[in-house]
Amino acid sequence: MKTRGPQIVLVRHGETAWSRSGQHTGRTDVPLLEDGRRMGRLLAEPLKAWNFAQVWTSPLSRAAETCALAGFGDVAQKRDDLMEWDYGDYEGITGDDIRKERPGWALWKDGAPNGETAAHVGARVERVIAEACAVKGDVLIFAHGHLLRVLAARWLDLSPECGRMFMLGTASISVLSLDGDGTQPVIVTWNDMTHLKM
Repeated sequence: MKTRGPQIVLVRHGETAWSRSGQHTGRTDVPLLEDGRRMGRLLAEPLKAWNFAQVWTSPLSRAAETCALAGFGDVAQKRDDLMEWDYGDYEGITGDDIRKERPGWALWKDGAPNGETAAHVGARVERVIAEACAVKGDVLIFAHGHLLRVLAARWLDLSPECGRMFMLGTASISVLSLDGDGTQPVIVTWNDMTHLKM
């Protein structure tokens, strides 16, 4: 029987006031809501299924606190490349409000003025992927919705803009790996939130 290859486990941070309202939350250090902290604690049990060789987190508090609440605060390493998409002038604004001023705008194709494009985020996650692939064993990553969606796209060798196709809820767990031959990047599970129904 074949043993599985190493896995990269992606966890989006718990809920914040801005994730609840749909405001673009890039570099603003918005704290977790009490519901978000509860979500962080509920991550602990399902994450026991792995024995992680490395744990990395975005330095932004909503990700780092989710990591700590899930039980990995003592071993996590902060990585600047895991910070959320820099939304520039659109920080704190909802997509609906942006489109009132700029009809047809979409983050994935247009980026954000004075912020990042999908290609910029793609370059950051490619560094994360390369480092994760060099680790002997499973890697756990706590980060942000748009960044993790770009990471999944680049894992599958899709363009960064293809991250738009991967919805991701707060405190969700997703797993990336290689197929049975160890050659083809695959998604094992995506956007698992069953642990939040407890």
